[in-house]
Amino acid sequence: MVEWNFDVKMELPTTGNAYIHRSFLALKSDPLKTRLDLIHKQAHDHVMLVNAYAAYARKLKLDNSRQLKLYDELAQNFTDMISKPAYRAALFETAGTVDEDVLRQFEKEVKDKVKVARLMIAEAKESYDNQLKIQKLKDTIFAVHEQFLKAKKNGAIASYIAAKSVPKSLHCLAMRLVGERIAHPEKYKDEEPKPEFEDPTLYHYAIFSENVIAVSVVVNSVVKNAKEPWKHVFHVVTDRKIVAAMKVWFKMRPATGGAHVEVKAVEDFQFLNPSYVPILRQLESAKSQTRDSENQAENATKDTKYLSMLSHLRFYLPEMYPDLHRIVLLDDDVVVQKDLTDLWNIDLDSKVNGAVETCFGSFHRYSQYLNFSHPLIRENFNPKACAWAYGMNIFDLDAWRREKCTEQYHYWQNLNEDNTLWQLGTLPAGLATFYLKTKTLDKSWHVLGLGYNPSVSMDEITNAAVIHFSGSMKPWLDIAMNQYKELWSKYVDNDMEFVQMCNFGL
Repeated sequence: MVEWNFDVKMELPTTGNAYIHRSFLALKSDPLKTRLDLIHKQAHDHVMLVNAYAAYARKLKLDNSRQLKLYDELAQNFTDMISKPAYRAALFETAGTVDEDVLRQFEKEVKDKVKVARLMIAEAKESYDNQLKIQKLKDTIFAVHEQFLKAKKNGAIASYIAAKSVPKSLHCLAMRLVGERIAHPEKYKDEEPKPEFEDPTLYHYAIFSENVIAVSVVVNSVVKNAKEPWKHVFHVVTDRKIVAAMKVWFKMRPATGGAHVEVKAVEDFQFLNPSYVPILRQLESAKSQTRDSENQAENATKDTKYLSMLSHLRFYLPEMYPDLHRIVLLDDDVVVQKDLTDLWNIDLDSKVNGAVETCFGSFHRYSQYLNFSHPLIRENFNPKACAWAYGMNIFDLDAWRREKCTEQYHYWQNLNEDNTLWQLGTLPAGLATFYLKTKTLDKSWHVLGLGYNPSVSMDEITNAAVIHFSGSMKPWLDIAMNQYKELWSKYVDNDMEFVQMCNFGL
């Protein structure tokens, strides 16, 4: 950009009262000098304007080198004109009167160049102003987007912490139950397994959870809606830290209607050890790694969640319950609203898994869960295949054993030790294990999203056999959505003394 530097001995004020004062004095002494001042200011203003538009053009990176060159040449012409010896000697460096003929010639040249400058600016003004507005808008959008991403990340972290932290009420309940066992050990001795636990003619459910109140709600909701509750058997598996509390709960508050509840710890299944179970080896490896940054610490928290053996028990159902032919897997964040016995009568067409599909349009396809840039994934799966949901699944354990699904799960889980086939989670592992082995159930069996979607249709909810609080806003948390909370809380045993003492606020 060419800057106009007037190399004159006398400084000419150009704005405000100083200029008015100078012009008044000039008028008294020499009218031609006042005229020169005005011409000088006009030229100066237009050079500044030309330079400003040139600066805008460069800032906006407009691809118009010819126009930029014209701006630079025009500004240079103004400078060259002032620097002409004839003008300097007769107009700017003279101690006497201004030569009127020279002034007239100087004025003509200035007006010609001002005319050219105005034409150029008139042609570019609308385009430049719009481009500047667009650029400012882009800058604003970028800044807002950055703030949005930051807020979204912070919100996700806060939501994750809120969702995964153990509320004081749940911790209180577990401690009260353990205290009860310590105070009255004779009342809570382990009993011999009931024959119903292995009876394949009954209706069996598997629930894997560390949340006592959530498990009690699942069991309550099943038996209260069952036509023949005494035929329903619940296999609850939990962490060894919680198993005592879970056993005391169901001893103090047995399932109604004669339903049967078996409570075990993961450690009771001796075959689940690191030499057999890939996820246990990966869990040990994850715990042993040094994590020395904030991101690694955050990932470590998520790793613990997804590498939890409790989450992956679902892949060992045939071995955990060798005498059973079918079993229903229920997550601890579901509520059952109807009798489920018809599930056992569904023809699975020799498939292993009965589940509700979750895809619509291009959403929730296999391509969203598995890494199709990896050749093994690309060769074995269809990216457009429809994904399905965990939470309420009916498994044909005989078909499972026949298809060797647990071996398939081990194969894929071993290959994914470095998380190159899919990111952590049980759903991608399930999609790989039960690919082409899943029977689609009617959507009324299982409605999802009550833990994140405020717009789930109430008609869908009312007609659903099972509603699922999938998402972070679990019904036992303060962040739960109020419009759905009653659907869960009505199955909470509020008469239980420890529930009242622990102030669940339901």
